[in-house]
Amino acid sequence: MQHIKTTPITRVKNISKENFIKYYYKPQLPVLIEDLTKDWDAYQKWNLDYIQERSGDQIVPLYNNKPATGKQSVYEPVKKLKLYDYIELLKTEPTDLRIFFYNILDNMPELLKDFKYPDIGLKFFKRLPALFFGGGKSKVFMHYDIDLPDSMHFHFHGTKSVTLFSQEQSKYLYRVPFSIHNIDKIDMDNPDFNTYPALQYAEGIQVHMKHGDALYMPSGYWHYIKYLDGGLSMTLRALPRRPAKIVNMLYNVFIMRHFDNTMRRYFGQKWLNFKEELAIKKTNKVLKMHK
Repeated sequence: MQHIKTTPITRVKNISKENFIKYYYKPQLPVLIEDLTKDWDAYQKWNLDYIQERSGDQIVPLYNNKPATGKQSVYEPVKKLKLYDYIELLKTEPTDLRIFFYNILDNMPELLKDFKYPDIGLKFFKRLPALFFGGGKSKVFMHYDIDLPDSMHFHFHGTKSVTLFSQEQSKYLYRVPFSIHNIDKIDMDNPDFNTYPALQYAEGIQVHMKHGDALYMPSGYWHYIKYLDGGLSMTLRALPRRPAKIVNMLYNVFIMRHFDNTMRRYFGQKWLNFKEELAIKKTNKVLKMHK
């Protein structure tokens, strides 16, 4: 098997607000904080059983590992299930079905009492604490967040793998124009360096997360996520503060996204194929300069 070059993430404990800002937030470097959740009720309580007991009759949209094609929206679920039944599935067998952006405030507000917003120097947007669920086969395709937040990602129950890339690595990742992801045909676990040779020059950061771990992902960082077994995670987001990032975020949300959706509605797979070809051409130009 072939692998993209990665180095292990920096792991810390008991980091102060001042040191977090100095060594990670200001230079925009990711870090895994091992003990940030130890004084939360969630650290003791949050597992699949705990969420299942509170699920009631909620119906949730589910997504799998297959990319959307043609005029299909990336936000169109492959199926819907009762949350109770979906969690039962996570507990009993590996699955690629996952829940994307389950808004705690809207769907299970009683969970708000189980955690607190860390006093670490980030101004969290408190309207959107979100849970993410996945099974032992779930993968989240390589992307960065469209609104460019600084994020704290907390994992509970089980383990997951996260591979991070800075925006400086975008030139090697076959970034698709007018989007926030790379070519979805690429197998990030076993990349084909003959078809996508620029990936040989990419350098990422590898993260292995266990129950209670907190991962700081700076604004604009690419992330590829694999659930190694059934589990859930929570993300708290802080909107970008730097002027250039704010302008880029506004462009992504209000211009790029709508343009891409419109082109996809009218041209379907032809538009997707055009973007993929353009991604390869642009990356090949970078590759020639690199050599």
